Amino acid sequence: MISIKNISKSFEDIQAVKDVSIQIEEGELFGLLGPDGAGKSTLLRMVNSLMIPDEGTIRLWDLDPVKDYKKVRYIIGYMPGKFSLYTDLTIEENLEFFATVFGTTVEENYYLIKDIYQQIEPFKNRRAGKLSGGMKQKLALSCALIHKPKLLVLDEPTTGVDAVSRAEFWEMLQSLKEKGITIIVSTPYMDEAQLCDRVALMQGGEIHACDKPAHIVQQFQYPIRGVKTSNIYKALLDLRTYKSTHNVYPFGEFLHWVSKEQLFNDEEVIIFLKDRGHLNVQVRDIDPDIEDCFIELTQFNEKINA
Repeated sequence: MISIKNISKSFEDIQAVKDVSIQIEEGELFGLLGPDGAGKSTLLRMVNSLMIPDEGTIRLWDLDPVKDYKKVRYIIGYMPGKFSLYTDLTIEENLEFFATVFGTTVEENYYLIKDIYQQIEPFKNRRAGKLSGGMKQKLALSCALIHKPKLLVLDEPTTGVDAVSRAEFWEMLQSLKEKGITIIVSTPYMDEAQLCDRVALMQGGEIHACDKPAHIVQQFQYPIRGVKTSNIYKALLDLRTYKSTHNVYPFGEFLHWVSKEQLFNDEEVIIFLKDRGHLNVQVRDIDPDIEDCFIELTQFNEKINA
């Protein structure tokens, strides 16, 4: 088990992580979800023993990342958000280097990375700096796994890669989970939260919810509609003044309009918008997703703390 209790970290007058507590079970694929600046990377660096918390404790099984940092680094595979392998070394040379650092060989643990590495092995003599984003991602993951870690920590691993590579990467994570590796992955992409066993929603250095994605969505308490007109921005401003509005925000080509009333008539919303000059008004039922829940939870907590 991974235990994070009352962890806080500040940089001068900025508190990056505020009293965070999380329990992560062995073999779990755990997501840390939030936008840039939420505190995700700082929290992961403290888990990795790369940063010392100001307050609180972290336990990786029976190890303390502060006191037992040498042992911790042998049981963790870490993939930082920025590609950090040696760009002047080839794919093969990078993999052999990291295996040597951890006192093992590529052959000894090849079974663990085989499905991933075989996709880039035909280019093993290409320098890492010349690889595409998706290939860099696969090489970095192979290097993080080559010493057979108990815990894999991934800091926004799919940022900046194409949609196909993102999908392939999450398939790889599911396969690694089945091999018994515990995984913590941070991401700013709300759709990736659905692929985790559990997810923590993080904003402003705080955890606003921690549960299975489906359970978080089930807790959304308000009716929600997708609204579209010929002038989306004006519709956003107008709906903010509507009597039944709890919240409204852009969501792709539609607005997500959240009503504070459980029972209401869609036709009244349509008439309200048409009276204000809107054309081609569309209102449709939608089911809330994890992004709607994230917006609701973070804005609710901001109002409390204001």
